[in-house]
Amino acid sequence: MITASELAGFVAAHAVWSVSESDGFAPFVAHVTEDGERTLTRIVTDDTAQAIAAGRDQLANNPMDADDAVLAFDARVNGPDGPIDAVVVEIRCYAFPGAEATIAVPYTPKGSGAFRVHQPTLARWEGCDDFDIDTAFQAFFHGIESHEQGAKVWNAALDESR
Repeated sequence: MITASELAGFVAAHAVWSVSESDGFAPFVAHVTEDGERTLTRIVTDDTAQAIAAGRDQLANNPMDADDAVLAFDARVNGPDGPIDAVVVEIRCYAFPGAEATIAVPYTPKGSGAFRVHQPTLARWEGCDDFDIDTAFQAFFHGIESHEQGAKVWNAALDESR
């Protein structure tokens, strides 16, 4: 789950970069194969819910024969003061069947006048008893830093007040 968390951070940074420039993004699946090849595939349909379902199907069935995979999509999640926009990343580590995690990265949209990125929150940590959450989050943040443009946007817009 550690390498999957690093991929999730990279993907989250990419998605944050996307929402910093526009209002949303097409859901996408990113995966890493045994030889270390990283691939990102956008799921473009007229219906976002259908795209998310197709991405979840890819995560469940692993047709790309990946070691790790992540689905990223734009959503509204419950925040402390009500619904808030968030980049959601659903994470799979296929070496450990059943190891699944979800991280939400709340953000204030560009359209509000001031794009801001808020602290990521762990929404799900299932079948991951063999992994240390702190180490996984360190890997997640390392993944963010490995995305050059995404990390710049993330760091410039970071608002840790929420």
